[in-house]
Amino acid sequence: MKNFADNLIEAIKKKKSHVVVGLDPDYDKLPQSLKKVYGVSLKSVGAAITEFNYHIINAVYDLVPAIKPQIAFYERYGIEGIKAFIRTVRYGKKKGLIVIEDAKRNDIGSTATAYSEAHIGRVKLNAREVPIYDVDAITINPYLGADGIIPFLHDVNRYHKGIFVLVKTSNPSSSDLQDLDIIYKHNRYKLYEVVARLVDEWGSHSEGNSGYTSVGAVVGATFPKEAEILRKLMPRTYFLVPGYGAQGGKPEDVINCFNQDGYGALIAASRSINYAFLNSKYKESEFAEAARYATIKMNQEIEEVLKEKNILPW
Repeated sequence: MKNFADNLIEAIKKKKSHVVVGLDPDYDKLPQSLKKVYGVSLKSVGAAITEFNYHIINAVYDLVPAIKPQIAFYERYGIEGIKAFIRTVRYGKKKGLIVIEDAKRNDIGSTATAYSEAHIGRVKLNAREVPIYDVDAITINPYLGADGIIPFLHDVNRYHKGIFVLVKTSNPSSSDLQDLDIIYKHNRYKLYEVVARLVDEWGSHSEGNSGYTSVGAVVGATFPKEAEILRKLMPRTYFLVPGYGAQGGKPEDVINCFNQDGYGALIAASRSINYAFLNSKYKESEFAEAARYATIKMNQEIEEVLKEKNILPW
């Protein structure tokens, strides 16, 4: 059965890229040229964010398989920000990109169902089923247990969507909780190892033709040793790997996230691409060109480390 991971791998092969571009708009960092055109009302901010994202997407859509808008950067601007998010999702899809929403949503029971229906499923309106955000995949929090996962699994399988479960995140303080030693089934593990085992289990009924499941894992580039452990625990799981670039993750740090087939990892970068014009030879008006150059460079860096390990899949 063809699943989300199969679609993702097809896109990766087509673009010859393992990079996902995050779209995390911060109005304060947007080019002044956009701000001058639109002004400072919330409606104007939403319009400026939308145009900024369109330019970034136009600059990178032929270079990467996916984009990853972080919804918090849109919600902060209220309804106008949400409108910008929806426009960004639709435009990304129009350009042939897979859209992964970084939302880290979850709750239990009916609330988890509501989240899932809104973001990757359908909402029932009388006899109709209507897509709302209609992203291709979403990041979710596993710390409410299976009650908060099952509703997402239903929509994953029904609509051929994907989820990425937080396992070992890229932020430094993730160790406060995720590295705790716990007893699980009479054995001692790190908490992130237990979550990894659950992720592998949750994905067992969504394996596609590629051998990968539709239940992915978020594994930070800033923890390469832990990534090596997690790769062994989740051999069928696609990793979404944040922390590259601005957070300090380097090309050699992500190699452990890949399988020996040269797949299994999607490397994310946001600030280092979105705002490449702030630290480069480019003029502010050339922000899209700067983003394109940064994306090309990132593709090349990852390709080089895969070549060194002799697992470049093309």
